[in-house]
Amino acid sequence: MGFKLFLEGVPKNIPKNTKKFVEEMVSSGVVDRVRAEKGNLRYNYFFPMDDPETVLLIDRWKSEEALDEHHKSPMMKEIADLRDKYHLHMRVEQFIERKV
Repeated sequence: MGFKLFLEGVPKNIPKNTKKFVEEMVSSGVVDRVRAEKGNLRYNYFFPMDDPETVLLIDRWKSEEALDEHHKSPMMKEIADLRDKYHLHMRVEQFIERKV
């Protein structure tokens, strides 16, 4: 199971907010704590070359249950507070892995 989470800076005239958000996610230890959660397989941020105010988060979980537990964790409030601090909104797309 794979998920892509897009975080976009709003409004666009606040430069570098997405980068600051990711930097604080890392420096505060939230990223490491998410990666250490039971069932987490991947948690990585990526920046598009042509849009510096968007960040792509790709996270993978062993199961829907593991993701549900992550969403219930106290970390989610920390993440939401950081999104608010940097005026970010998000768009979520879910992808189901299928072997071909």
